[in-house]
Parts: sequence; structure tokens; C-alpha cells
Amino acid sequence: MANFLVADDARIMRMNLGKMLTELGHNITAEAKDGSDAINLYKRHQDEIDIITMDITMPCVNDIEDGIMAAKEIIKINPTAKIVMVTSHNDQRKVLDAIKSGATNYLVKPINKIKLEEVIKKIKLK
Repeated sequence: MANFLVADDARIMRMNLGKMLTELGHNITAEAKDGSDAINLYKRHQDEIDIITMDITMPCVNDIEDGIMAAKEIIKINPTAKIVMVTSHNDQRKVLDAIKSGATNYLVKPINKIKLEEVIKKIKLK
């Protein structure tokens, strides 16, 4: 079991991802609607959060342009934070940028429970 921060600007995506995670036996500690929100929630709950799912494409709020920038800020707070980047397109450059920013792994939408579980298992083995 792991505790998650789910960051996505689409409420339905947060709900669907949260449902899959709880069905897999995990807990949702917090949900963020943009990168700035994710950073603030991580600061508040970092001792309770094991893994973050971070949408790459989110609206710019408080100078945080997207999920990649938010991931970089979270890695500054905690270099060992485990972040799974989520993207709606298989844009290899963005995925590479996300991994370079410190992300642990990534998922391409649409996400299903099997892919999600595989990524979580890989992260837990690290």
C-alpha cells in the first residue's frame, strides 16, 4: 500500500485515477488541480505521500507552467520524491524532459489499472 498525491487539472481524471488506486489498495492523501497546488500540497503532506502522479499538461498558475515545472520544484524540496508523470500524448520529448526533471516513471493516457499497477511495482522496487 502507498499514499498518493494525484495532480491533474481534469477532475474526472483525478477521480478515475483515484478510483483505480484505491481499488489496487492504495490511499489518496491529496488531490491537486494544477502544478502550483501540487507543490503546496506536497509541502504540507510530504511525510504522508509516497508517490505523486503528475499530469504533464496543466494550466499555468503562480508561474508554474506545467507538471514538469512542478515536478522540478518538488524534487528541489525532496530529491527522493517518487513522481509518475502522466501525459495524454506519446510526446517523447516531453516524457524525456519529465524524466530529466527527476520523475521516476511515466504513464500515457488512457491509463488502465494494469499499466498503473506495473508502474507502481517498478517504483516500489527502486
